[in-house]
Amino acid sequence: MIPPRAREGEVDAAWAELLRAGGSAPALRAVLEGKGGDRPLLVSLLRRAAPLAFLETLAATRPWSEDQRLQAAVVLSPRCTRPLGLRLVGSLLWRDLADVAASPIVSAAVRIRAEGLLKDQLAERRLGERITLAKIATAPVLMPLLLDADPKVVAAGLINRRLREEDLLTLVRAETPSVPLLEGIVASSRWSDSYALRLAIALQPRAPIALALGRLRTLLPRDLERVARTAGLSPLVQAAAARVAETR
Repeated sequence: MIPPRAREGEVDAAWAELLRAGGSAPALRAVLEGKGGDRPLLVSLLRRAAPLAFLETLAATRPWSEDQRLQAAVVLSPRCTRPLGLRLVGSLLWRDLADVAASPIVSAAVRIRAEGLLKDQLAERRLGERITLAKIATAPVLMPLLLDADPKVVAAGLINRRLREEDLLTLVRAETPSVPLLEGIVASSRWSDSYALRLAIALQPRAPIALALGRLRTLLPRDLERVARTAGLSPLVQAAAARVAETR
């Protein structure tokens, strides 16, 4: 194993060589031919503000142009332009698409394209992939994952740091809510204490009766009265809300 300082020295030396090459296509190809067998080194160079000419050369020159992970590093590079990113993003692997979608330095158009590709591919992803993606996805990709039929995917999405309470409220208040999502919220250490979500579940006509009843004891009297008189709710839930309100 190469010591970290030795590795850093190699990257610095390669970086100096890259800067000397400037925008010269032959010189840039010479750098690739000399260093191109070391993919970790190339990725380290791409994490720096590598010249656009180098990014373009790497993106268009085989065999590096056929390496999906290396192309992802090009898209994630600080100097990658919108046109170059859009040209490459369609060929990336799903995990790299997730990284592109979440990167603050990538062009907004490229991030949106990455999110669109991820959403289109959700049906193709295996369970383990959907679980992993749910933990790291940006909001546009996370929302459909929270409606997944498998509770494991929903549980993974509920711990995603990008998830906001208002997004969950939108899903809970939907005309046909996801039962695995409602059950996941109730079981979640992060979201079960949210008063707004407890109230939304109690007011959801299609929520399982047991879930709705379980939220009543935590509601304020004014909200219990609201549940008791909200049309469309189960008569059992309405009656229970009225009884709990009376005891307060």
